[in-house]
Amino acid sequence: MDGQTVSASKFRFNVSSRASRSVMGFVMVFALTLLTTHPMRAQTFSVLHYFNDGEDGANPYAGLTISPGGALYGTASQGGTYGDESGGTVFKLTPEGSSWVLSPLYSFLAGSEPDGGVVIGPNGALYGTTSAPDGPGHGTVFELTPPPTFCRAILCYWNETVLYRFTGTPDGSNPYGNLAFDRVGDIYGTTNEGGMYRGGTTFELTPSGGGYTESIIHSFGSGSDGYFPYADVVLDTAGNLYGTTQGGGTGEVGTVYQLMPSNGGWVENVLVNFDVTDGSYPVGNLIIDASGNLYGTTEEGGPNGGGVVFKLAPSDGGWTYSLLYSFSSCYLYGALTIDTAGNLYGTCAFGGNTGGACGIDGCGSVFELTDCTQTCVANDLHDFSGSDGMYPYGSPVLDANGNLYGTTEYGGTGDCLDEGCGVVWEIAGVGAPRKN
Repeated sequence: MDGQTVSASKFRFNVSSRASRSVMGFVMVFALTLLTTHPMRAQTFSVLHYFNDGEDGANPYAGLTISPGGALYGTASQGGTYGDESGGTVFKLTPEGSSWVLSPLYSFLAGSEPDGGVVIGPNGALYGTTSAPDGPGHGTVFELTPPPTFCRAILCYWNETVLYRFTGTPDGSNPYGNLAFDRVGDIYGTTNEGGMYRGGTTFELTPSGGGYTESIIHSFGSGSDGYFPYADVVLDTAGNLYGTTQGGGTGEVGTVYQLMPSNGGWVENVLVNFDVTDGSYPVGNLIIDASGNLYGTTEEGGPNGGGVVFKLAPSDGGWTYSLLYSFSSCYLYGALTIDTAGNLYGTCAFGGNTGGACGIDGCGSVFELTDCTQTCVANDLHDFSGSDGMYPYGSPVLDANGNLYGTTEYGGTGDCLDEGCGVVWEIAGVGAPRKN
């Protein structure tokens, strides 16, 4: 992939800046076809927190992580304690009685922009990335640990340790997805750009001498392997990694890839080359179920043109692709989550009810896919209106009781570009609870 190709593709696929995402949202006009519906169970939607661009942050772009105790952890890509010099926060939401209390855990300086979420490591610390699209660097991997002694102050910030700073070439630039841990504590992730061929990388951080050593598992953009991996990677029980690329492949509209350990290195296999008819531009990460099936989404394409939900099932040493649902108006940007009954849940960043705060594009929606043996039936769980949030880019997450949680980048009551500063929301009682 030569320099001209990278530049043109970046304009089409890469949405690394806040301004680019906002502009993209307003110019996209969808065919306003509603989701197929059938009778739903009763659910309760509520807003758990309205961001106000202060110490709590603003514009939560990524989804949430649930701790074993039921607390929610997340990031806000803007705001914080440094005023105009703030660059986002890490926060914790804790249930207290019938309400939720937000505690800021860390505030970044301007230019950091933590667009990815945080994950809980084996040691109980939080791990995440900053993409640094407007900063002097190319992004970081960080660790947050609680204060070593009991804190009596109102604001008790955690301690940040930068585990790795990206340099662009050859190690990558602009990490956006969440991180993943293997059984021995190695950390895996992706960068959307940079690398040997400037098409992004998949990387590994290995504990070494009290710190971490970074190595490149794969550098994208050398051929038809895809480029610009925006999403996380997921691991199977054999230690293989799976992910998506926004662009590239034989159809030039993205891929699903597998990385397999082999003789001390890694071998890449492209499992899907999207060609528009089966979806295009997969931005969200994959999820994997107990049987080893992979589920994912594409932003656009498919029979109805508005993105698809797909499944990859292992079969005779290969993989079988199934299109589970095709949308007419959705803009599938986040990943899915799955309950114990096999129902899938996700968000449409646009669409839903039109008019009002979001005009013709709609403010986005939350959906459920059921009866997915062959293809799925879609239920519209909630349409955002602006005051309760708008533009849910991040992936939703289920707790053990079947309650669904997520974020919206804008909307709510805060004053951010006259669009609100975003919210954390809950739909109670929607998913099948986990069995003890």
